[in-house]
Amino acid sequence: MTKQSVYYWRTGLLIFCGILSLPLMMALAAATGDIPIGFATAFRAMTNGLGLTHVDLPAVEAGIVWQYRMSRALMAASCGGGLALCGLVLQSLLRNPLADPYLLGISAGASTGAVSVMLLGIGSGAITTGAGAFIGACTAFMLIVALSGGMRGNTARIILAGIAGTQLFNALTSYIVSTAANAEQSRGVMFWLLGSLSGVRWPDALLCFAVVILGLLIVICYGRSLDTFNVGTDVSATLGTRVMHVRVILLLTTALMTAVIVSAIGAVGFVGLVIPHVTRMIAGHRHLLTIPVAFLAGCHFMILADLISRTLISHQVLPIGVVTALVGAPVFAMILYRNREK
Repeated sequence: MTKQSVYYWRTGLLIFCGILSLPLMMALAAATGDIPIGFATAFRAMTNGLGLTHVDLPAVEAGIVWQYRMSRALMAASCGGGLALCGLVLQSLLRNPLADPYLLGISAGASTGAVSVMLLGIGSGAITTGAGAFIGACTAFMLIVALSGGMRGNTARIILAGIAGTQLFNALTSYIVSTAANAEQSRGVMFWLLGSLSGVRWPDALLCFAVVILGLLIVICYGRSLDTFNVGTDVSATLGTRVMHVRVILLLTTALMTAVIVSAIGAVGFVGLVIPHVTRMIAGHRHLLTIPVAFLAGCHFMILADLISRTLISHQVLPIGVVTALVGAPVFAMILYRNREK
């Protein structure tokens, strides 16, 4: 077999193993918690809920697994896969290894929108925290588009516009919290801002899952175009890629996914920054192969981070953003050290 054939077989096997192990990871997440449930029971409750089996199980355990823990596991997988996918696309599209889903200021805008609803009462109760976060994320993205010249500017201009927007909305969030919140409200806001999967239910999880899967399909369709961006937009255009069209579609896709994810669970860092780097080290730079690998790696990583957040301290749940940062920061430092000569 040629070296290229070995590469395709190895990456294909990696994708297959990732798909096969994902339900097992979700079952493990459903079995873990303050009320321990056997792995076999959790897996059967999961297959019962999907209508694949009809095994008699204790009603309490089945309810805990399917109604609470499975929706949380699905949300964790969807958010992890979506953030990793957004990071991979932005790093390729903008040709910047430090790009991540929050580069465009979407996370900061979502935080401002959510805090405005929670503390200022905007919407008079008709707008939920998630809806406020989504509106804030969309507002931030439109501002970044305006600052970057309608996405017709170069990638450096888009990055600088994202940094400016991030600082602006972070300042607004800090101002609202410092002037309108009491101690208890400040604690709740900070927990949300650091990322939280608590309180996730099936409607939220299914919405996030649907948006992320749609985004995955769109990104796969533009996988070959992303390969050409690695050599620069000028070369990409000469190879027949409609640079502006691809940039607009993929930036809008990543903005939508990030807005939905942040509005659901808050700001979770390092997933979109670290996972794409690890993926390229394992699966190379061909996007039609690295896209599914990055997506599956993000799913597994976020489920594992959720497990750690619920078990690291007994009877206490850490914000999931804290766990991703504690794991992601050292990994990213190692990647930077390995590539220090580059």
